[in-house]
Amino acid sequence: MLAAGFVFMALAFQPAEGWAQTLPGCKATTLQDPVREVLDCGNGLIIDKEAAAALASQAPQRSLDLDDRAILIEVSPRDSFQVLTPHAIATVRGTVFAVDVESGTSSVFVVDGKVEVSRRDGSSAVLLGPGEGVDVRPGEPLTVRNWPQPRVDALLARFGR
Repeated sequence: MLAAGFVFMALAFQPAEGWAQTLPGCKATTLQDPVREVLDCGNGLIIDKEAAAALASQAPQRSLDLDDRAILIEVSPRDSFQVLTPHAIATVRGTVFAVDVESGTSSVFVVDGKVEVSRRDGSSAVLLGPGEGVDVRPGEPLTVRNWPQPRVDALLARFGR
């Protein structure tokens, strides 16, 4: 993993059209195995995005909206950084973490450090530590659990890690 920053992965599995997408102030490079695009947004923000991942942001240094597919983010220490999914808000608290958005669920897993996760409306916040994850589903409580290694490995493999 990355020693000097945070890594964030978000996954969603909905049909997508976009590929050669850039965000304001970001420079794109295409990588292979697996095919993905890396956006270098400067100031310690690098977004490794899966083919067809749909991102939006007016200010990528502060937050991103992810609507489908997957992203892996390296973000250097800063006051605040958020990734918003259809179901949840994941706020960096100094860490390496992953987010998976699929079929009405947003799941967040922490590799190192801490991540605060709440519902998209800001309610029901939980704080996750290393090895902990939470599945955010409408109408269900946020329950912090330890994730099995195969689940973690499957997420990271999508980025050649």
